[in-house]
Amino acid sequence: MPELPEVETIVNAMKSGGRGGSPLIGLTVQDILLLWPRTLAEPEDESALKILKNQKLVEIRRRGKFIVLQFSDDVVLIHLRMSGDIRVHQISSTNSIHGIVEKHDRFVIYFKEQVAMVFQDTRKFGRIWLVKTADQITGKLGPEPFDSNLSADVFLTMLHSYHRQIKPLLMDQTFIAGLGNIYTDESLFLAGIHPRTNSNEISQGKAKALLKSIRDVLGEGIHRNGSSIDWIYRGGDFQKYFKVYQRTGDACFICGQPIQRILVGQRGTHFCPQCQPEPVYDENRKE
Repeated sequence: MPELPEVETIVNAMKSGGRGGSPLIGLTVQDILLLWPRTLAEPEDESALKILKNQKLVEIRRRGKFIVLQFSDDVVLIHLRMSGDIRVHQISSTNSIHGIVEKHDRFVIYFKEQVAMVFQDTRKFGRIWLVKTADQITGKLGPEPFDSNLSADVFLTMLHSYHRQIKPLLMDQTFIAGLGNIYTDESLFLAGIHPRTNSNEISQGKAKALLKSIRDVLGEGIHRNGSSIDWIYRGGDFQKYFKVYQRTGDACFICGQPIQRILVGQRGTHFCPQCQPEPVYDENRKE
């Protein structure tokens, strides 16, 4: 699933014209194609999409793993889920809007400036929303990892307000927005925290280290245009710099111990048993 760095890379490309496409900000909607009706999560009536016609795309931003398209009067949100991606095409007189549609395309916005934005999604898990304000969908998300208000002390308070294993807590989008399996594993390794550590047991020093690790790992992921680990997402090379993720059995770059893979919260999890020792808790201790 595309995580924060991948989504940020796509958003930046949509704004600047990267990844072989054209910049989209300032373009005006001419037509819309919904090619897989279930892609539209809200509203139920797909004819409501017509309201976007003649609206100008004024802003593109990311919130968590959501792509937020702010039009003149309405907002479209896109969640890529497992296999989603965005393509941008220049439409020529010999290449009509229907001519650019491929097998796994689910949603197309065609702009008057002869540019098309295509949402492709092989596994059909991705969703789009048409709403008046983004907060209708994103309002329950936790803070952004780079939010200047998210200090080490605030983060420590957040961690101690839960009694949960740290790996699934970091992946809970209502706790902090944007982290998934890859960047959580990499962040926990960098901070030296075992993925099964209880969040309320994390010390002030470790909380500070974890927040820094999250920001460092995500920042490096963005710098390298995300991770390309299968045939879905294209263009990133952060996978060349993984420390633990998908390195089961390989030697840890720090201590030389083999990287292990376990299930935590039903998710495959990679860690170094030497650099991230599992904590021992007294089961009889009173909370």
